[in-house]
Amino acid sequence: MAFWLQSLIGWGTVLLLAFGLLAFVVYFFNITSLDLNLGGKDDEEDAELEEELAPTPAATATPAAKAAPRPAPAAPTRQVAVLEEEDEDEPLPTREPEYEPAPRPSPLKAPVPLAGPSLEIAGDPADEPSAELPLVSGVGAPIALATTPLSVPAVAPAAAAGPAFSFELPEAEPEVIAPLAPSIPTPLSLADLADANAPLPMPSLKHQVPSTNLEITVPSRDDLDPNAGADIAAVADEQEDADAMPDVNYDPTLDLSRYQFPTLELLNDYGVAKAQVTKEELEANKDRIVETLGHYSIAIASIKATIGPTVTLYEIVPEAGIRISKIKSLEDDIALSLAALGIRIIAPIPGKGTIGIEVPNTKKEMVSIRSVLGSEKFARSEMDLPVAFGRTITNEVFVADLAKMPHLLMAGATGQGKSVGLNVILASLLYKRHPAQLKFVLVDPKKVELSIFNKIERHFLAKLPDTEEAIITDTKKVVNTLNSLCMEMDRRYDLLKEAGCRNLKEYNLKFVERRLNPKKGHRFLPFIVLVIDELADLMMTAGKEVETPIARLAQLARAIGIHLIVATQRPSVNVITGIIKANFPCRISFKVTSKIDSRTILDTGGADQLIGQGDMLFSAGSDLIRVQCAFIDTPEVDRVCDYIGEQQGYPDAYLLPEVAGADGDSDGDAGDLDLSERDSMFEEAARCIVLHQQGSTSLIQRKLKLGYNRSGRIVDQLERAGIVGPFQGSKQRDVLIPDEYQLEQLLNTLPK
Repeated sequence: MAFWLQSLIGWGTVLLLAFGLLAFVVYFFNITSLDLNLGGKDDEEDAELEEELAPTPAATATPAAKAAPRPAPAAPTRQVAVLEEEDEDEPLPTREPEYEPAPRPSPLKAPVPLAGPSLEIAGDPADEPSAELPLVSGVGAPIALATTPLSVPAVAPAAAAGPAFSFELPEAEPEVIAPLAPSIPTPLSLADLADANAPLPMPSLKHQVPSTNLEITVPSRDDLDPNAGADIAAVADEQEDADAMPDVNYDPTLDLSRYQFPTLELLNDYGVAKAQVTKEELEANKDRIVETLGHYSIAIASIKATIGPTVTLYEIVPEAGIRISKIKSLEDDIALSLAALGIRIIAPIPGKGTIGIEVPNTKKEMVSIRSVLGSEKFARSEMDLPVAFGRTITNEVFVADLAKMPHLLMAGATGQGKSVGLNVILASLLYKRHPAQLKFVLVDPKKVELSIFNKIERHFLAKLPDTEEAIITDTKKVVNTLNSLCMEMDRRYDLLKEAGCRNLKEYNLKFVERRLNPKKGHRFLPFIVLVIDELADLMMTAGKEVETPIARLAQLARAIGIHLIVATQRPSVNVITGIIKANFPCRISFKVTSKIDSRTILDTGGADQLIGQGDMLFSAGSDLIRVQCAFIDTPEVDRVCDYIGEQQGYPDAYLLPEVAGADGDSDGDAGDLDLSERDSMFEEAARCIVLHQQGSTSLIQRKLKLGYNRSGRIVDQLERAGIVGPFQGSKQRDVLIPDEYQLEQLLNTLPK
């Protein structure tokens, strides 16, 4: 009995330990949740349930997929005939959508395309539409145009006869109804002027139980003890200055809060642009190019044509082993065979393994300013100073940021589109920027090109103090204006240094966020764009006096928001000097007369091969882009300026810093001369100048046999005495005394 109890106790101990171990494993490792694939029946039921719930492929097919007919096999000749019948009913191009370029506070919604036909010459499996044409060595090869993807098997048998040829047209975008900007400003109410971030007014305490909370009052400046010392007073002043800054962000446009941006309705609508290049012209040009290159044993693998508004780009892929320089040397021969001007060969095209041949179209297509400014690319651009120049060779709108250029140099022969290009640049900026954000300094030696912008003087123009006209036409005032801009540049750099900013964008962001105190001299800084319409005239009359400040502004003014646009019709080395050229990385060249002028402005040839009328080359570093400049007529500019000028503006134009000695005397020392210490030959020199009526230093040198330095000092004394006029550059000074009788009267009044 005792042995039985002992064995029972032993087995009980073992079972108790095993139960404890099992409980430990179950509790810590959660072994009950492991899938040991023991329930095979349950898994089969779950799989059957999923199969019942899953939709069949036929049910998920779209209706369009069901309706799509399956292509039936047919002979290649039948496919070509069908394609030719489809080509006879080509859809007409539709109007591209227009967008109001005025910036809006809310982000623009994506356009909803409407159902409508689009201009497609060909449909390739690729994204870009193209049409495959069989290429043969002879002229007049048959054309097979494709409008559906079925064209690929149709032209596959003919590919062995020669290189493939395709051309593409820009696909017209569907028309989208653009939201119109309100043309009549709505009156402001007290609710509009209320601050959205301001705290709500406290509820009335009339019917509330008075609180027993402890109130802590801070003593004001009047409550301070006068015996406390200057330290406590200084702390109080700092607290008052800190409390003076509002909590809301600064809005620079509040001064002209009702300003309305110009609308597209002010510009001429020339309708929908139509393709001016026919398929027969493309085929004829292709055959001539192939024939000309075939005469020099240059085999071609394929040709692709891209139609632009002014020129058509033929991209050629030569056979293996053909040297590019051999094709480049045939530029004149290809121009002779095509009987066209302006043939330009790009060998090779940057970023592509092809060689480009640009051939002018027989009928040019005008690019209107409305189609460019109303494009989605310009309307939704986030650039600081967006400029829409026109359309590229692929019919894409070309938009560049003036703030990143940061300066622009334009050149071209007379009548090739420089003045129109300047108007396009100014109109682009007027459509995108508020008067508080942008100012223009316009220099117009011709006196008639930019005078139409006088109407927006109180909105967008800047000028010197005590100046009647904001548009500068006098050479002496140009020098003073450039020096004033240099002073403005130095002042802005001092403000950026105090604020700890590196560029204008960072500085204005800090000022808008109220992190800079206006009491310390800080202010919102607008962009300043200096436009010089004719640099050659300034260089002839002023020379170094103009070149030095222009070079200094071009070198330093980028970071503080001063940008230069300089245009000239004489791109020679004595006008576009090395100092000016080195600081203008972005350049635009219209048609010039020689290759030397093209190399002067672009550092490469090609500008002499342009066809004029707005055809230009845009150079930004190593990139060279051919653009057809947009056309804006004088009545359109007049309507835009009238629309802006009729609105409320600032009391006066934006005033630049005043320059010492702004009376036009470039010597600067004539006003400090003492006539009592005048030269001993002063009276003889005065009689000589009045007798000959020529106020020049060289006349005194020849007649009185004096040196240049002494003659120059005598001329300064004559100017101080009022006998000759101020300095006029390379011109002679005006003689203010008409005869010797008045001269003797004047000499008697001078101090001895």
